[in-house]
Order: sequence, then structure tokens, then C-alpha cells
Amino acid sequence: MMLGYLLARAGIDVLVLEKHADFLRDFRGDTIHPSTLEVMHELGLLDALLRLPHQEVYQLGAQIGALTLTLADFSHLKTRCRFIAMMPQWDFLNFLADQALRYVNFRLLMETEVGGLLEESGRVVGVRTNAPSGPMQVRADLVVAADGRYSTVRGEAGLEVREFGAPIDVLWFRIPRSADDPAQTMGKFDAGRIFIMINRGEYWQCGYVIAKGQFERMREEKFDSFRSAVLQLAPWARTGELRGWEDVKLLTVRVDRLLQWFRPGLLCIGDAAHAMSPVGGVGINLAIQDAVAAANTLAAPLRTGQLSTDHLRLVQQRRELPTRVTQWLQLVVQSRVIAPALSNTKRLQPPFVLRMLAGIPMLRRIPARLIGIGIRPEHVSLSEILSTS
Repeated sequence: MMLGYLLARAGIDVLVLEKHADFLRDFRGDTIHPSTLEVMHELGLLDALLRLPHQEVYQLGAQIGALTLTLADFSHLKTRCRFIAMMPQWDFLNFLADQALRYVNFRLLMETEVGGLLEESGRVVGVRTNAPSGPMQVRADLVVAADGRYSTVRGEAGLEVREFGAPIDVLWFRIPRSADDPAQTMGKFDAGRIFIMINRGEYWQCGYVIAKGQFERMREEKFDSFRSAVLQLAPWARTGELRGWEDVKLLTVRVDRLLQWFRPGLLCIGDAAHAMSPVGGVGINLAIQDAVAAANTLAAPLRTGQLSTDHLRLVQQRRELPTRVTQWLQLVVQSRVIAPALSNTKRLQPPFVLRMLAGIPMLRRIPARLIGIGIRPEHVSLSEILSTS
């Protein structure tokens, strides 16, 4: 949606296909980080975006064993917004769609699912779709796959994927929040359990981290056992509002990356190019960064009809280093912090680096920078995008 908006604003005909009738999917990436908010400011959309209901997170904290600490402090970032905006992703997508539809060269087709690729002489020239009106073919100078970690398009394209594995899955659910509850978004690491609570104003968005494949075994037990486990970690939590396993959504965690993000006429971005771990909640923001880099690189050749495979290669070259570094950091956290916590049966002892964060506040700026801004943040090209709008 972001790439479609940027290209339409640059004067290029764009069609975005969405297989659902709306964007209402719960527990998607609802974190809009300072890097993304900076992009929205550059586009002149920040004030309007922040008028939508959201919560602002200025610090990320955790309790590890007996130690409570601040992991990241965003107040020192050199950005316009020094916080993470927690906003339902459907609101963000609807906002971007409304902005994009102001341009006559932008179209959005809902309930239209991509079923396959159109190819001629080894080049992708469009897609086959299924819609309520029936199947149709859409031809395009460029097809962009932004259809997530289970991307149909990248599968159809036969692009090779490198899997890195993940030792965890996450159970997402929500419980009511009252004014007497703690205010801070927080993670709690205890022997054998990790629990995340995100302040969403009227409710808590909760993530219960489990070992990979454990969910089926948990479902065989009475749901009261799960409620009790949550209450041990957050005694004030209103778990009575959880009726059963139907109120709990499983996020199957995977970390992977395409070896090559493109073919002639096709580019993959976001999770379709690199599925991210939920560690740091940075997946949506890397996808936005991919979109900005792609728009900056591709707007001119698309506008002049001179798009080549070399232009697509430039997008991957621009975004591959940030992706590799971020995934490496996520894998380190998974293997050295999360997996040991889940396998531990005794009271946890925080790793040395986390004890340093607790004792030296200035060090909290490092994870704040990595989470809030990331590696090689992208900025909208004034010459390619803004000057044509």
C-alpha cells in the first residue's frame, strides 16, 4: 500500500490487489516506529495520521527474573517522533488507501486474489486473479509481491528461500485494561515462560511466547490451565474475559530470506522477501523501508518505460544489508535470551548485556536506535516522488 501510494504520487499508474473484503485482521503488526513516522512527516501526512486513535510508547521495559529494567528509551532519538505509535494496522492501511485514492492513477481492488503469474519469454508480465466478478488477467510493467511470509507470488515465481528457523511461536490475545493497571508496555521473562503486554488503551494486547510446536499439546489441556499460567505472570490480568482457545490466535514464527528478491518483471518486498521474527516488532517498518527504497529507485524508470532487471537488483542491494543485520540480531535474541528462558526451570538470571542496560541508562539508546530507526533508514526522494505530486 505504501509503495502504491508513493508510485501513484510520482505519476505512475498503480493497481493494488487485496484478496480480502477489508483490512480487519487482528494481531497484525500494529507498531509504527519512529522511522515510519519520519517517512509520514516527509510526505506531509504525519499530523493527519496521528489524529487517528493510537497509543504512544516512549520506553520498552522488561522483567527478567527479579530484575525490572528499561530495554529501550526512544526519547533521545533524533527524529520528529520519539515514540512508537501503537495503531491497529487496518487503520493505518485504510489511511494510506484513502490518501492514495486521491490520485486518479491509483486503483485498489478488494476481494481480488492473485492465483498465478503471467509470463512471456522468461519475464513476468502480469498476474491471473480471482474476484467476485470472475477470473481476470492483469498485465503490468512490474509486479510487486507484498503478500507476506506465505507469499503466493514468490512461490509461483520459484524464488529460492533460505530458512533460518525459529524456536518459538506466539499466542496473541486481548484482555480488558482498567485505570488501575500498570501503564507501561512490558515483557516478563520467567522460568519457562515469556509474556508480553502491550498497552492499547482500553485493552491489553498480550503475547504468550511458547516453544515451537507446543500449541497443539496445550490445546489438549483444559483452558483454565492457560488462564492460571497467565495469572501467575500478571496477577491483576482479567483472564475471565477469555472464553476459550477460540479467543487465542497462534502466530507461527518463521525467519527466512530470499536469496534473490526479483525476476525480470517481478520484485518481492516486505515479508514476501524476508520474513521477520516478532522480536522488536520491526517487520512492518522494514516493509515500509523496502517500499520507500523501491519507490525512490523505480519511479523514474517506470515513468519513462525504461525499467530493467538492474533497477530491481538495486532495490535488493539497498535493502539487503539492513535485512541481514536485523535478522541476525533477532536470531541472537532468540537463541541467547528467548530459547534459554523457555527451557529454564529455575529463576532466571539476566544476561550480562541486560544487566548493563539496567545499570547504565545511556546504553538504552542503542536498542532504541536499532528498534526505532533501524539500519540504513530510508527517506522519500524529493526529486523522484515529492516534486511530481
